[in-house]
Order: sequence, then C-alpha cells, then structure tokens
Amino acid sequence: MSTTGSNPGTFSFESTHSLAPSAQGLGRDGRRYGRTGLIHTPHGDIQTPAFIPVATQAAMKAVLPEQMKDLGAQALLSNAFHLFERPGEDVIDQAGGLGKFMGWAGPTFTDSGGFQVLSLGAGFKKTLAMDVTGMKSDEVIAEGKERLAFVDEDGVTFKSPLNGSEHRFSAEISMGIQHKIGADIMFAFDELTTLMNTRGYQEQSVERTFRWAKRCVAEHQRLTAERAGKPYQALYGVVQGANYEDLRRKAASEIASLEFDGVGIGGAIEKRLLGQTCAWICDEMPEERPRHILGIAAVDDIFAGVENGGDTFDCVSPARCGRNGAVFTRDGRWNIKRTQFRRDFSPIEADCDCYTCQHYTRAYVCHLLHAHELNGYTLATIHNERFFVRLLDEIRASISGGYFDDYKRETLARFYAHGSKG
Repeated sequence: MSTTGSNPGTFSFESTHSLAPSAQGLGRDGRRYGRTGLIHTPHGDIQTPAFIPVATQAAMKAVLPEQMKDLGAQALLSNAFHLFERPGEDVIDQAGGLGKFMGWAGPTFTDSGGFQVLSLGAGFKKTLAMDVTGMKSDEVIAEGKERLAFVDEDGVTFKSPLNGSEHRFSAEISMGIQHKIGADIMFAFDELTTLMNTRGYQEQSVERTFRWAKRCVAEHQRLTAERAGKPYQALYGVVQGANYEDLRRKAASEIASLEFDGVGIGGAIEKRLLGQTCAWICDEMPEERPRHILGIAAVDDIFAGVENGGDTFDCVSPARCGRNGAVFTRDGRWNIKRTQFRRDFSPIEADCDCYTCQHYTRAYVCHLLHAHELNGYTLATIHNERFFVRLLDEIRASISGGYFDDYKRETLARFYAHGSKG
C-alpha cells in the first residue's frame, strides 16, 4: 500500500491489489502494472481502475448529473479549453467551482487544452491518429481542415472555432484557467503531436512539453498558495513521445522528476503499442502516483491499459457513439438504428442493469434516434456510459479477486466474437 500527494488529507493515492508478474508481462522483468486502489480527493474517493465519463462543457450531453451518479460514475472530466471559451473560468470560479456549477458533488477532472494543439492545429481527432498512415510530415493537416493553432516555445496561439477570435494558451494561462475552474484533478499543459510528425519534431516536442511542465508546476504552486482557502487541486504531468520507446521513457523520467501528484499518459499511440507504451512509462514512474490514460475507450484498449498500469480512463466515445446509434453490449458494438430493431421489444441488453434497459426497448430507442428526439440521445448515452463504468468495476473486482486473466480472456472473446469495432 502506498500514498502520495503534496497535501495529505486532501489528495492522496493508495494501491490495494496488484497483478502478479508473468512471462507475458510487458514491463521490466515481466512486470504487469495493473492494480486496484483509491484516489482520495476533496470531493470524495475514486475506486480504481475506473472509467471517467467526459462532460466536455460542464455537462454530459442529454444526461443529467443525477443520472450519471445513478449509473455509477465516480467522477467527471471537463475540458478547460471549451470552458474558457464559454462561459469563462471567472463565471465558474464565482459559482464555487466546476462541481457546484454543474450540480455534481463528486470528484472532477479538467484537461489542460493541450489536445486542442492537435485538433485545431492538424485537424485530427485522437481516434484517427491511432493508425499510422500517410507520409511523415510536420506540416500534416487533415483533409478539408484549416490550421487554427500555431505552437511556439512559449505556448500556442489559436483561432476560436466558435467565432474565429484569436487567443493564447501557455503553461501559466492554462494553470490559471484550471485553478479558477476548480477541478480536483487537472493536467499540465502539453503538446500533443500526431504519429505522422517526424522523429526530429517528436524529440523537440517532448523537450518543449517538459519545459512547459516545469512552468506548470511553478505556477500551480504559486496559485495554490495564493488561493489557500480553496480545496487543493492535484496536478498531473503528461507523458508524450508518440511510438518511440526512448522518447516515452525519457519523457516519463523527466515528468517523474517534477513535483506532480500523478501522471497522464497522453498523445497519439498506435493501437498495437498501447499496452507496451504504458509499460515503458510505468517502468520509469514512481508507483505511488496515480496514472490516467487520456482518451481511451475501445474494450481491448481498456484491458491493455489496465493491465499495464492505467488507474483511470476517459473518452467521449461512449456518449458520441450512443448519439449516433452505436450501442455497446457484452456481445459487441452494433447499431440500434438498423431496421431489424424497429419491432424488437426487448431491452438493448438482457442482463444490463442500466435505467434504459430496465425501462425501455430496442424498438423505442430505435424510433427516438430516427426521429431525432433528444430522449433517444439520453437513453443511448446512459446505456453506453453504464457499459464502460461497469466494465471497469468488473475489471477492478477481477484484480482484487485474483481472476483478471480469466475475466479478460472471456470478456474479449465474447465481445469480439462477431467482429465488433469496439
């Protein structure tokens, strides 16, 4: 059992059970860094490993905070960049912080805005960057996109996707915004590259992210002292380095050398290397710091991430897929808007305990989504978020109970038996 946190009693982490090393372990000497634990925050504990649903703009689209609590969500993650754009961090600060502003009593996370360096700069979503395609180029940009973000040593200048106005983000600005938003856990400002950037640029980016990380820590400490009457906010450093083992290890060692409360495993990662990349990073990180894997929600990726050290995970995919009719079940992911479900009066999933499956049918959800009724978004999202929250709950139980390997094998075999994309 271990604890961490520069403010004991307000933020700390304790590990409770760990996976045993194995011949297939990807860490040093066959280590498998998967574990269970507790993250203690000023607004409650998070049992890990855990899935953290994404309430991007201080809201789950079409789902109330009370419903998220009822489906078992332990914490929510919001986006500092979007909240900076609207309603503004000063409004949230005046409201008493993110949780009070959106009516959520539990722990909260904010990401730093670093993801917008990629999405506004190169125009790619993280899921697209999971595949290595196209030529190596530092000028790469997604088809049909305009470059809206420009990186320099001090930070990023970008055009607002809302109205085209120009703004500036830096380590200090990101820390100032996140402190006013008031989440329990926040992330250092980093640069997220694409897998198509050259090796030379990846090296420069890792060093730049480290320099920004040092500035984030200094500003975080200054603001923490200045806002002494506020609940303590934990700061996680972010490890970048794309697919390169030496860069990932170097970045992890550099982030580990700073006074962070935890670590975020970020960046574009080729799918086949996700588990290995996590293991490289965990080899170099203090075990007493909690680890968050940013933007992951495919079922096989969740297992790879947990087995190799992920404590918490976030992704917009469950909600976004639900709004488009894609639902996750133990037997795979499929589209509930298909014609075959128009007269199917069974629940989305027979053994699911979510509100949707307990009260509504496939036919009804199919109808709502075809009719573009907002209730359809609500019901599909509740089911999908419950699927991932429950998946991580069951993984946590399997680690504690000593049957993780069997649970992993059986779950993946069933989920992908029919070629699911999930």
